[in-house]
Amino acid sequence: MFEFVKDIFRKSSLKKNASTVETGFLPLNRIRSYVAVIDVEDTSFDACKTAIMNYFRSHNINGCVFFQDFRKIGSEDRLITSIQTTITRKDLDWLGRPNKYKLNVLKEMNPDVFISLINDPGFAVEYMARTSNARFKIGRKQLPGNLFDLVIKDPAGKDLSQLQSFQAMKEYLNRIQ
Repeated sequence: MFEFVKDIFRKSSLKKNASTVETGFLPLNRIRSYVAVIDVEDTSFDACKTAIMNYFRSHNINGCVFFQDFRKIGSEDRLITSIQTTITRKDLDWLGRPNKYKLNVLKEMNPDVFISLINDPGFAVEYMARTSNARFKIGRKQLPGNLFDLVIKDPAGKDLSQLQSFQAMKEYLNRIQ
């Protein structure tokens, strides 16, 4: 019963806060900023972060990488990513939305492109993507309502790392004119 009620509130929140910006393909020369979301539990996350930053920097595009870190972190453990751009379980409200601070960081970035490299995005990433005013949205798995303009799926029978998926995305970004 609780999950049913939670689902109703989630849908209501998405409807109320969803971006109204029209999205579609943007060529690289029209992209000025980006936001990418990656999962720190993927073994390639550090290499992926570096690849993302280097790729966009080489095209003079500013932006940042957000990290999803839902691991159990003990009192002796430390985050290995920036606290301002890392979404932990503690940063989620009862619906699963990131807190206002993290959403404001995303909003202030005002990205032209939003990239989710998380293979199975949960509600937190879906909320970020739906409320983002990015004009071009890219993901690995399509979400209801055709949220993403470009979807790079893993080949049948293969689980690609985030880095491998980003390499494929780069190929498409380079081709869009």
